[in-house]
Amino acid sequence: MGDIRTRIYWLMGLRVVVVTLLLGLSLTFQLTKGERVETFYALIIFTYAVTIPYVAVLRKLSSSEALVQFAWAQIAVDFLLETVLIARTGGIESPFAVLYVISVTVASLVPRRRVGLLTASLCIILFGVLINVQLYGLAEVWGWLPKTRLSAAESLQAFGVYGLAFLVVGFLSGALADQLQLADRTLLEKEQGLNRFRAFHENIVHSISSGVFTTDERGCITSFNPAAKEATGYGDEQVRGRLWQEVFNWHPAQPEDDSLRDRFAHRRFEVECKRADGNRLILGMTLAPLQEQGAETGLVGVFKDLTQIRDLEEEMRRKEWLANLGEMSAGMAHEIRNPLGALAGAMQMLRKDLQADETSQRLMDIAIREATRLDDIITEFLQYARPPALNVKEADLNKVLAETLDLVEHEARTRTKITIQTVLAEGALRGQVDQDQMKQVFWNLAANAFDAMPRGGRLMIATGCRQVDVAGRKTDVVEISFHDTGEGIPRQNLDKIFLPFFTTKGHGSGLGLAAVHRIVDLHGGWIKVESEENQGTRFVVCLPQSAGAGMRLWHEGREPWKRF
Repeated sequence: MGDIRTRIYWLMGLRVVVVTLLLGLSLTFQLTKGERVETFYALIIFTYAVTIPYVAVLRKLSSSEALVQFAWAQIAVDFLLETVLIARTGGIESPFAVLYVISVTVASLVPRRRVGLLTASLCIILFGVLINVQLYGLAEVWGWLPKTRLSAAESLQAFGVYGLAFLVVGFLSGALADQLQLADRTLLEKEQGLNRFRAFHENIVHSISSGVFTTDERGCITSFNPAAKEATGYGDEQVRGRLWQEVFNWHPAQPEDDSLRDRFAHRRFEVECKRADGNRLILGMTLAPLQEQGAETGLVGVFKDLTQIRDLEEEMRRKEWLANLGEMSAGMAHEIRNPLGALAGAMQMLRKDLQADETSQRLMDIAIREATRLDDIITEFLQYARPPALNVKEADLNKVLAETLDLVEHEARTRTKITIQTVLAEGALRGQVDQDQMKQVFWNLAANAFDAMPRGGRLMIATGCRQVDVAGRKTDVVEISFHDTGEGIPRQNLDKIFLPFFTTKGHGSGLGLAAVHRIVDLHGGWIKVESEENQGTRFVVCLPQSAGAGMRLWHEGREPWKRF
């Protein structure tokens, strides 16, 4: 329909152009004949005037059939005007008989039907009527169609030439219209096929569960499928035009060649980067050259999110290690604690009975104190390796934290230039927790923050509640954060801070953060850590508000702890 409308606009434009040319020819006609033809000027003015209503009517038509009928009406008016013009300019001797040829051609093209021969026949009939009227002087009494100077034979010959010309033009224009229609149909079918293929290709890329991206020859991202957006958290506007190495934080160990084929010929590797929200993201990626007509025009990358798999593997290794540790701990503790207790008792008896000098007494005190400290470490280790069963009850975590803050603030006053700032959520933060165990978590995190600020600083403790998405379901979790302005944790130590006996301090057993992780894990929660050297560290304890939610988080593969 849009194509027919366009052709009708072309028809009206062509008519105006032809009439404008005829206006110039009229001057020549007037000079050669030495007379004025008022009808000629009237027809030109009429053509200009009728074009405006044509445009107004065309804008209101909507159906294809109405457009075709409107085109036929215009062509009929053109035939009528052309017949009047020929009749007023000499009939068979008129130089404007050629206008019939133009109308026949246009009639074949506009409606896109085989009407060339039909319009040619109509022209022959109209032209034949004019010639007969002129030959017999039927209209001469009204001043129209003066009798021709040609003989009947010459008039018949002229009519035959014109008729043959009309038929040839009608046949050729009809054939041309058919070929044009066939070409348009073929082009439309190919375009539709191409669009279907393109849509099919886009559906495949959009439906695939793996992340897919493409780049240009410079390595700048040109497309990002929905799975890639979901895995990374980035939208099109955030990644389009950026280097893929920058988006995925990929830094090759060896310098790159200039050839894409040499660099990324089906290359597979793992890369650790960050999501848009700052969380850690581990991807298994495959890169290959993107080729077009044999030339390398960029890259295509396919990746899968391996973060949960790697975290679960790490957690399984930790649990296996803890299971083995638990089996050994009881026997080792028994074997070490018994002789250690006997040794400490014997040394206390010796201290009372022997009248040793001052140096011996001091060494005896050191031995007894260290034996006691070793016994405390063994007790603490046993509590970590074989923690007691949780006494879970519903509690307000704001109140549990407030009870711990009294001890924390007292400890802060014994340190150098340490201030505590609290930002607690309004209202109650309900959760299913063991209050004594959670107080131990809060105390250990605060004490760890104090140790990270030997020259003073600020510890900000905040609580809040937010929703997390677990397999399409929303679950409420409580967050308690401890943010210090201390020395920070080196990047190479972030994966070790929750391991038993790991410590970078000159004192302590290295079981504080390990116990924190174990307690939070038993509650079905997890810990997030964000740290930069010389900038401080932020620990966030995330706890489900119900025990059932905690089990869902675990079964959905949620990692017990993760870094930002």
